Amino acid sequence: MPDETILTNARIVTPEAVINGHVVMRDGVIAGFDEGPATGDDMGGDILIPGLVELHTDHIEGHFNPRPRVMWNKMAAIQAHDNQIAGSGITTVFDALRVGTEENGTLTADDMAEMGRTIDRAVAEGRVRADHYIHLRCEVSAADVVEGFDKIAGNPRLKLVSLMDHAPGQRQFADMDAYRAYFQKKLNMSDADFDAFSARRLAESERHAPPARRAIAGVCRERGIAVASHDDATAAHVAAAIELGTRIAEFPTTVEAAAASREAGLHVLMGAPNIVRGGSHSGNVSAIELLHRGTLDILSSDYVPFSMLQAVFVLAESGECDLPAAIRLVTANPAAAVGLADRGAIARGLRGDLVRVSTSAGDPPVVRAVWREGRRVA
Repeated sequence: MPDETILTNARIVTPEAVINGHVVMRDGVIAGFDEGPATGDDMGGDILIPGLVELHTDHIEGHFNPRPRVMWNKMAAIQAHDNQIAGSGITTVFDALRVGTEENGTLTADDMAEMGRTIDRAVAEGRVRADHYIHLRCEVSAADVVEGFDKIAGNPRLKLVSLMDHAPGQRQFADMDAYRAYFQKKLNMSDADFDAFSARRLAESERHAPPARRAIAGVCRERGIAVASHDDATAAHVAAAIELGTRIAEFPTTVEAAAASREAGLHVLMGAPNIVRGGSHSGNVSAIELLHRGTLDILSSDYVPFSMLQAVFVLAESGECDLPAAIRLVTANPAAAVGLADRGAIARGLRGDLVRVSTSAGDPPVVRAVWREGRRVA
């Protein structure tokens, strides 16, 4: 007997429209959907959307390193993180780990490699509700970034790598006043110490970043791992990213970089908190402006998992775009960017990853139920 679930009396968000009807899931995939009622589980007129696909969340790190000098049990941290991910309607998540030692950093590449192995074990043992992959963030200005990358490159869960450079005077921190405001306070430095710190970071970037980018991107091309640029600010940054085989432009900081990325066929990703808050917390270009210009493809939660779902309903309710277009930003588009052709839409033959959502004007949406591969997980 096939394993079958029918969800009826729902507002179903397809890639192009919203229809009132029912969805049939059979043996883990969507067997069909149609307008009108059917015998099945009554959704009470709630909205049914595809499970969200999250490409960039730093959220997991706060679970295994919740306080300075406090390291939590890694499996427990993954399970706690997963509970919040699934409860936010995310059925596919790329957990962000990072390599490349930073000033005053406490987490090592060995910590990250162990975390990666634990994620792989959590999936194998069926401990998690969402489908977990790894997004490895590589700080290419660090002397040890390639060594750190090599420690995780063989993990079968690794499907996405981003190449970052947070040295002063460029990209996210092109404004030195903003860089000073962030790091000098964070590291409790005097003016002289901060100036020396900035000069050292810039010298490290000039020395290490170019060869590290080439080495890491080369391995990714060989192994079919998607590569993302990070915080591109200029057309030159985009051109360099394209030369490395980049697929995704994460958080471009200017209209110029976003437009150049989109024109070159890169998938432009911005943070959903940028939508929810009404702008960038760093003072860079707003996601709404990129949406207006037609250069926004993907939203990620970045640091608040629920922000993805919240952002798409902010966009739809404010009239910035219709609901199917908003939902594509967090489902079909991110799935396509990393080559996951089996999910991201309510369509026949795709995975039965669905989320039941109820809404009320002026309030955040509520996740009522989540199915992954036809099985209810939240």
